[in-house]
Amino acid sequence: MSKKFELIIEPGRSKKNYWTDLWSFRELFYILSWRDLSVRYKQTVIGVLWALIRPLLTMVVFTVIFGKLAKFPSEGNAPYAIMVYAGMLPWQFFASSITATSGSLVGNAQLITKVYFPRLIIPASSMITSFVDFIISFIILLFLMVYYGFLPTWKMFFLPGFLIITFLTALGFGLYITSLNVKYRDFRYVVPFLVQFGLYLSPVGFSSTIIPEKYRLLYSLNPIVGVIDGFRWVILGGESNIFVPGFILSLFVAIFFLIIGLMKFRKMEKYFADII
Repeated sequence: MSKKFELIIEPGRSKKNYWTDLWSFRELFYILSWRDLSVRYKQTVIGVLWALIRPLLTMVVFTVIFGKLAKFPSEGNAPYAIMVYAGMLPWQFFASSITATSGSLVGNAQLITKVYFPRLIIPASSMITSFVDFIISFIILLFLMVYYGFLPTWKMFFLPGFLIITFLTALGFGLYITSLNVKYRDFRYVVPFLVQFGLYLSPVGFSSTIIPEKYRLLYSLNPIVGVIDGFRWVILGGESNIFVPGFILSLFVAIFFLIIGLMKFRKMEKYFADII
């Protein structure tokens, strides 16, 4: 006996059941994530090598410029190279996630115009490749710590928590930008500039402790500052400390942009298929 299925057409049903639908369409999230990973790494060498070379080269450049030439201090007794690399990890994940999410909807236009599913799945799944790059880069960090004889502390157990904060921070910005990119396609030219500009505004190549005390709270309005400081507190241990008021402020700013990003995305989501 064949099964009977009941199709319910009800005004506002998709909106009312949106978050339930996210779970129902979780297999689509897996499929899109695996597709992006396959495109990135299948039958390629540079894909994996780039995940290794990019943070290493950036670390070397920043170590020479800020550590050797400018003589900026490290945090505690940590080697300057490891301090820089600890800042590169969350920044690379944040920057690459924003780049991936910003063009994710336009890149999946054919899928969006043909079937219904919560569109939030697309930008969220596009961040998985950035997460895999993060894992590869983190393995390199472990080798660097062995090379310098720098052992991690118990604080390393807090790393997943700060990684989640980084993910949500990037998702908030990414949702807002990708919503705008659907309507204004020239945003794809703006995003690389914003990412590059943000790199120099963030304490990646130097410690945020060099910022004068009276400006540190203002500097923490950049949400990635709190994330980077958190990663360094976890990885460097020892005398590395978190500027608690600044971290709390960065966290609130990140939550604010996550809410704004979700609201903007949900507001425009019903029009994506029409204007994409």
